[in-house]
Formats: sequence, C-alpha cells, structure tokens
Amino acid sequence: MTKAPPAPPSLQELRKEIDAIDEQVHGLLMRRGDIIDRLISVKQTQETGSAFRPAREADMMRRLAQRHRGILPLDTVESIWRVIISTFTYVQAPFSLHADLSLGESAMRDSARFHFGFTVPFVPHFSAQAAVEAVANSKGDLALVSATSSRAPWWLALEADGAPKIIARLPFIERADHPAALPVFVVSRVADDARVTEVETWSVRVSGWNADTAHALSPLAEIVAVPDAAFDGAALLVSVTKDIGFEAIKTALFEAGASVRSTALVGSHATRYTMPSSAAARP
Repeated sequence: MTKAPPAPPSLQELRKEIDAIDEQVHGLLMRRGDIIDRLISVKQTQETGSAFRPAREADMMRRLAQRHRGILPLDTVESIWRVIISTFTYVQAPFSLHADLSLGESAMRDSARFHFGFTVPFVPHFSAQAAVEAVANSKGDLALVSATSSRAPWWLALEADGAPKIIARLPFIERADHPAALPVFVVSRVADDARVTEVETWSVRVSGWNADTAHALSPLAEIVAVPDAAFDGAALLVSVTKDIGFEAIKTALFEAGASVRSTALVGSHATRYTMPSSAAARP
C-alpha cells in the first residue's frame, strides 16, 4: 500500500513561517545598525565628510541583480536595498538630497524616493546650477540632475579642483519598465578611494559644433550639449567608457571639423548593469 502524500501546511503554519522570517530580517537590520555604529567610531566618519561609497554600492547592486530569483519583483528588492544603503549612509554622516526639478518634478521625486527613501531630507531646486551650488556649499550633500538634457552647462562648476564631481549614474540596474527610469547623475564629494572610474565624465567646450559633429560622437559616448553662441560652439558633458577613452572623443571632434577649446574631467561612475530580458522575467 502506497503512503498518502503529506498534508500541505495550514495557513496558520505558513503565516508563522512568514512571521519568523520577518523577525529575522528585522533582527539582521538592527545588527547591521550595530555594526554601522561601531564603524562610525572606527572611521570617525562624522568628522571626515560623506560616507557615500559609489564603488562599493555598484558592486553590491550587481551581485544583488545576479543572484535574484523567485516571484518577488526585482524592482522591490532593488528599492529595499537602496533605501537600506542610503539610510545607513545617512546614519553615518547625515546629508541632504538636492534635486533639480526644472525638467519635471514627478519623475525626479520618483527617482529620489526609489533610490534614497524618505529618511534622507529632500531639498527641491528649480535649476541644476542651484542644486550643484548647494552641494558645493555643503559638507557631504548629494545633488540629482538630469543625465540626458540641460538648459545650461551646470557641469562647468565641477571643473575646479576641490569642486564636487559626478559620482554615480542612476538607475544603475537597467531594464524595461523601470519604476524610476529617469536618467540622473549624482553629484557630490566623496573620498578618492570610494570612486568608481569605469565611465569618465568630461566637460568639453568646442567651437564648430553642429549636427554632423554630434553624429560623429554619438557612437562613442553619451553627450549632453548646450549651445554656446559666443564661440559658435557648445559646452558638452561627455560620458565615455575607459575602453574607448577620451582621446577617441577628441579625435572624432577634430575629424568632424570641431575645435576643442578646453577639457576637464568632472567625474566618473560605474558602468550600468543591464538585466537580460530572460533573467528579468524569470520566475
């Protein structure tokens, strides 16, 4: 006689399992807080500035995306981890988030809340220049500005030694239908050993900028261009991967008939992680 299959667990039993897991998750978060408290004492972070670590964060988010499975949407997991990282960073060294709302308020707020949660103070501005200036006058604040368009070349303020720099590009995990899909740069001051330099961002001022010149650069880099009538040219923000290199950008500009008037490295960030469509949809 064959044995009858075991009876499925009751709803009450399953709910007890969920409650036990919830208690473990809460306990682990509190343990993480205890470690951060010790970290503050060891590193004296509150005396040295921002605790933001773009290189470490990019590595954490890549590993999260690669190991994720199951029915829980990646959007939820990513947002939870982002809020955990941002909140504990804030606990180490409090900072505010200055956001440029000039190109659209709702999308920028969605990006800010998805990536940084509600604990970090949100300070609205109505130009990228104002957001960047606020960061320049702070100890460890962050600014969020559009990574694809601009009404003015706000990145010129990042050229000077000691000025804030671009340190990240969000969203980091690229996929279709991302709930906070607005492309934004994060601008701040961080320790040199915390930076990630897979993609360099350059401020470039050129004369002779036109549609042909823009077409020549488009396969090589991401470009934000603001016309500069004084020199019949443009102020460019160029994001180029290190395997292509900035020299290739200057060569392409020269061959397209443009003259480079000045260049300055104004930041760097991690290469974004693109989820394979099959992985994003897997059960």
